[in-house]
Amino acid sequence: YRRQPSAVMGEYAPYAHKLWLTPDTGSCPPQAPNPLRWQPFELATSPTDFVDGIRTVAMNGSAAMQSGIAIHVYAFNGNMSSRALVNSDGEMLIVPQQGELRVTTELGVMDVRSCEVAVIPRGMAFKVDGLQANKDVAYRGYLCENYGAHFRLPELGPIGSNGLANARDFLAPVASLDETDGEFEIIKKFAGHVWRGTAPRSPFNVAAWHGNLVPYKYDTAHFMTIGSISFDHPDPSIFTVLTSPSDTAGVANCDFVIFPPRWLVAEDTFRPPWYHRNVMSEFMGLVHGQYDAKPDGFKPGGASLHNSFVPHGPDIDAFTKASNAALAPHKLDNTLAFMLESRFVLQPTQYAMTSDKLDKNYFNCWKGL
Repeated sequence: YRRQPSAVMGEYAPYAHKLWLTPDTGSCPPQAPNPLRWQPFELATSPTDFVDGIRTVAMNGSAAMQSGIAIHVYAFNGNMSSRALVNSDGEMLIVPQQGELRVTTELGVMDVRSCEVAVIPRGMAFKVDGLQANKDVAYRGYLCENYGAHFRLPELGPIGSNGLANARDFLAPVASLDETDGEFEIIKKFAGHVWRGTAPRSPFNVAAWHGNLVPYKYDTAHFMTIGSISFDHPDPSIFTVLTSPSDTAGVANCDFVIFPPRWLVAEDTFRPPWYHRNVMSEFMGLVHGQYDAKPDGFKPGGASLHNSFVPHGPDIDAFTKASNAALAPHKLDNTLAFMLESRFVLQPTQYAMTSDKLDKNYFNCWKGL
């Protein structure tokens, strides 16, 4: 229920954005089956808002065929002001890494703080500003652009009705009505390209709404971790917060998995993740703290990519420490890592493969095993 219909809109024209790509329209260099890792991505130094600060790191599938994902990083230091973004290609999962965000949507406002994540449905106008009053704060984080089935809670199977991410902990926006007049720039992602147009007033002029397609946020501190209390290391699917199912059971279009603070109590067991390779492509990011399988080489704001059937696991330091540790109860604390898993091979972009943040000696972390 708006003050003015969305159809009151000017004509769209192309918007030059060379670093926000889609599989349908952007090309990637050939990808060797190597493990990849990036040091923390750059922060914005010149005036940049959220839209212009998006950089595509890897992608798969097709926005036109509504399958697959694109993974981006963002870095900005200025607000969007009279500007809004509409993504017609996919829903947007926002994972802040540095700096707290104010996300304004057509259905209200969400403040997304440290260790929280937010999801914006496909086709909904929103803008992302910094929450801190200090104008010198630089913001950085990760984005998953999901072209496939919308994110939902995973089936819990024998876990039962409670556990992992509980529905009660997902929060809808706080109601807000923007009654200001004046033109608004609309940036629209549509069919793999970025466009711009001018609306006569703010798209956040919604006075009321009903339905079940809603922006939401989630505090990862509420995640009810499930793990082994006897022996062996469970599959990381036990840490799934949200899933976008594919048409093949057992392999998702995208799983959003977190590794939060938790107790390790398993007996007679090597506790870090085991060495493995499987069909799922794994993109990892670190929000803060240390990741137990790469205690020194994986930094907050960085990322790693282990594609389908690329072997990986704990580095030599993590292996040595875990092999000699007393198997007493131990808590992993002050940490938050996440993983985006997809059944499709992720293609790193030219930006990612030519970045000076790419760790060209990553493979050496397993020497000596």
